[in-house]
Amino acid sequence: MPFSCHTEAGGRAYLLVAIALLLSTLASAQRLPGRNDRFPGVEVVRRPLGDIDFEMLRKPDTVTVFVLGDLMCHGKMMRSAHAIYSRTHSGASIDNPYHFDFSTFFCRLGDRISGADVAVGNLEFPFAGPPFSGYPSFSTPDCYAEYAANEGFDVILTANNHVLDQGTPGLKRTLDVYDKMEASTSARYTGTARSVQDELERYPLIVNVRNVRLAFVNFTYGTNSGASSAWPKVEKIHRDEILAAIERAREKEADVIIAIPHWGEEYQLRHNAAQEDLARWLVANGVDVIVGSHPHVVQDIAVYQSEYEDGSPKEVPVVYSLGNAVSNQNDLPARLEGCVTLRIVSHRGKTRVLPDPCLEFLWCTKAGMIDDGYSVVPVEEYAGHPEVWKVAGDYEKMMSTYDSVRKRLGLK
Repeated sequence: MPFSCHTEAGGRAYLLVAIALLLSTLASAQRLPGRNDRFPGVEVVRRPLGDIDFEMLRKPDTVTVFVLGDLMCHGKMMRSAHAIYSRTHSGASIDNPYHFDFSTFFCRLGDRISGADVAVGNLEFPFAGPPFSGYPSFSTPDCYAEYAANEGFDVILTANNHVLDQGTPGLKRTLDVYDKMEASTSARYTGTARSVQDELERYPLIVNVRNVRLAFVNFTYGTNSGASSAWPKVEKIHRDEILAAIERAREKEADVIIAIPHWGEEYQLRHNAAQEDLARWLVANGVDVIVGSHPHVVQDIAVYQSEYEDGSPKEVPVVYSLGNAVSNQNDLPARLEGCVTLRIVSHRGKTRVLPDPCLEFLWCTKAGMIDDGYSVVPVEEYAGHPEVWKVAGDYEKMMSTYDSVRKRLGLK
């Protein structure tokens, strides 16, 4: 017969017995380690609460944007790339747009391009078809676009003074090459457009990275040759059109607006008044960061003050020029180029560009100096390693130019 209590006194007695049994059980059990417990000879598995790095747990997501300057293709660069291709391909033709090997250009940059969330480069030439030519009127083999995309470039900039070197027919063919690139790779282009509708989609170009929406606004001071029709169009420094692009960026809910102008005076290590005036206007109209190209040399960096929509202070970095990325130019400051990594943080509903862009200097070596073809090397990584060079004296040129340019730019 089941145990039962029929009196109030009996019930209290049962309760006291049950509590006694429970206390006895707890007393015989092993006590859980607390934050101050230390057991000799026994490793405490649970880490004390005070050792947890809460700042690391709250670390914001960071998006990196890597930007290179002008990717050129001078005649000697083209002939070198064809010679390299011909060594392993008998019957190669100089007029075939795919019989060129540009693979040495960025082979020494490690994962700087492919490792960034977004890599950006300015291809300063048209793909106008054979006969291919270099400066002053470029026409570059089609496979250069494919090479850039496969190397890891995500955004190709096309608003520059050389894109119309072969006129409107050359520009139309150039866009055909870029459209093919987009269809076969993840890379996209901006700075030119086929039509009004195409312009609305590409100006600005929206890139979504881990829910951070980046808007790229690319435009040039002008072109060396004119167009014979309104479309296709090269985006230029027309403030009403730039402002419309900025407004479209806001309509498309861009978190960060990146302006990339092709501007300034060639071979000048300092920005001019026109660049500064436009930069301040861009900042006043909501641009978050500016990275320039065209002068073929690295120019200074500035930070301008503004404010966010909520009234909080805002610092806008301006990299006036990164110089060349790869070229055949002989002027030593033009062989010293820059690349910049922009860091964008998103935390608790706010997205911000850090005001201290990471600038790194690069050096362009010509065919045979280090590799069979032209090759770009990070200066600080190769400093102290003259043995890498096949051509005596070029290492010393790199180091002396690096020191001289940094001093003229006021960099430590």
